[in-house]
Amino acid sequence: MKTSNEHIAPSMVLLLATAAGLIVANLYYAQTLVGPIAAATGLSADAAGLVVTLTQIGYTLGLLFIVPLGDLLENRRLIVTALAATTLALLAAAFATTAWVFLAAALAIGLGSVAAQVLVPFAAHLSHETKRGHTVGKVVSGVLLGIMLARPAASLIADRTNWHTVFAGAAVIMAVVALVLRLKLPVRQPQAGTSYPKLIGSLWTLFKTTPVLRRRAAYHAGLFGSFSLFWTVVPQVLAGPLFHLSQTGIAIFALVGMAGAVASPVAGRLADAGHSTAATAAALGLGIIGFALPLLAPGSRNVALAILVVASIVLDMGVAANLVLGQRAIFTLGEHVRSRLNGLYFAMFFAGGAIGSALGGWVYARHGWHAALMAGMAMPAAALLYWIGEATEAPQRKTI
Repeated sequence: MKTSNEHIAPSMVLLLATAAGLIVANLYYAQTLVGPIAAATGLSADAAGLVVTLTQIGYTLGLLFIVPLGDLLENRRLIVTALAATTLALLAAAFATTAWVFLAAALAIGLGSVAAQVLVPFAAHLSHETKRGHTVGKVVSGVLLGIMLARPAASLIADRTNWHTVFAGAAVIMAVVALVLRLKLPVRQPQAGTSYPKLIGSLWTLFKTTPVLRRRAAYHAGLFGSFSLFWTVVPQVLAGPLFHLSQTGIAIFALVGMAGAVASPVAGRLADAGHSTAATAAALGLGIIGFALPLLAPGSRNVALAILVVASIVLDMGVAANLVLGQRAIFTLGEHVRSRLNGLYFAMFFAGGAIGSALGGWVYARHGWHAALMAGMAMPAAALLYWIGEATEAPQRKTI
């Protein structure tokens, strides 16, 4: 096994980034397929949102109760087992004909897909301290690409075949990923020396006693909340009377937004060089700018669409950069708690994402596009105000 004095091979970084992206994509396939899934399984319009919500609930539960096992169990076995369960859940979803079967499968898909958040601390463990931020940045780039590709890919595949094909194909992909990781990942047995109940019980203690975790989770909850709000509302705007884009056009728009993922490795390098404080402010500022730009858009359809494209890239850059900065910070706090810290971090900012999605849909329906933009801008703005308070504290905390 690789020692702490060595550095992870580029081929292993690529494998981890690719695997993490493919795994996390499972959470987002259903977002653009809610309509046909609800129609096929007999879900009412009022209950159709459960298709996405139960996947998110499963993922949050997995972050809190499965990801911490990375500090207790042999990591490769944990990852492969989770992926095997995810494969079965995706197959159940693909062949579901009733609502309860699909919803149960959606919950299980979320639970199993937390394997991606066992892989990220794994990458940090394999990396030398001086390069850890850069490595984490590359793996997180894979995660973000998976998030950004999943929705347009699902739309395009479903347009040409059906939604069943999307989930069946994802099941095959997960089976292949599990096999490759079983063959390529080194064995990592944590030296936890504790039981599972004590491990889960320690989550609250870690939350109370780790200000870096709370701070970084708050920053990213603001940004991820705005990101979720944006991608909840924008497809409706693009399909609306101003732009009249088809599902394929919306898919292409989402693909262009992938350019924002380039910020991940850049943020990792800045963190490794000790510039996390300034880089965090820049990331939060990008989140604010991403919502300010469409407010300035003129009446011209083409110009407004171009500005919206730029805004999506800017917002995605801020989210990508801040995610890496946060993970880089919490991964410096100790190898023996990395998986628990990562699970807590993701669970907290996913709560921000859930709030952003719900808020965006409600504000857009009641008050329109500009009000939704203002609501989206407020979330990273609040995080930036919190950052100002932290940045004025003791100088030694500026390098966190």
